Amino acid sequence: MQVISTNIGTSTTFIWNGKEEQTGIFKYPTTNSIFLGKNDVLNDTVINRVNHAGINKACYLFASDNYPYWKELYPELDWDWGMFGENLTIEGLDESKIRVGDIYKLGGTLVQVSQPREPCYKLGVRFGTQDILRQFINHNKPGTYVRILKEGEVKTGDSLELIEQSENTLTTQQFYELMFMREKPQELLALFMDNPSVPQYKKERYKKFLEH
Repeated sequence: MQVISTNIGTSTTFIWNGKEEQTGIFKYPTTNSIFLGKNDVLNDTVINRVNHAGINKACYLFASDNYPYWKELYPELDWDWGMFGENLTIEGLDESKIRVGDIYKLGGTLVQVSQPREPCYKLGVRFGTQDILRQFINHNKPGTYVRILKEGEVKTGDSLELIEQSENTLTTQQFYELMFMREKPQELLALFMDNPSVPQYKKERYKKFLEH
């Protein structure tokens, strides 16, 4: 896996339900390396720190391999890397294979897979339609957030190299699927609960689905 693009966002103002809001989802490629810190990407824009950034969502990775699918659905958009709000566009990223808890060397950093991205209305703002939220869920390729175990710089051309694979086999894709299942399969739910790298606040939300 390889970094295709490093992307940084600036604050963008939009109107939502008659009120003025701001977002950092409008990210665009930069020719510079980016610095991955413990809680966020240096010089990136994070407006809502309740739902974005922080230890479990310090940096967002999305696969370049998914772009052709979306370009076909939305040919009228002005396409560039960073369209999904990702800081790093990665060639070869496969959510069905990467496990929650996997540790990767990425440029001058060490990162750990933490959780998939959940789409919100601001993705719809970027694409000009809220229809993309359901489409994004159904496509089942959400990208992944990572924790930063070792801070450092990442640049275009750097490799994402597996250093340590999680013994728990929960993949990012399975995590994502579980979030949208009305009926939570107990075997998958147990795998989710037993994974030490799943954020604790997520586990708390899903305890109610456990059969006792």
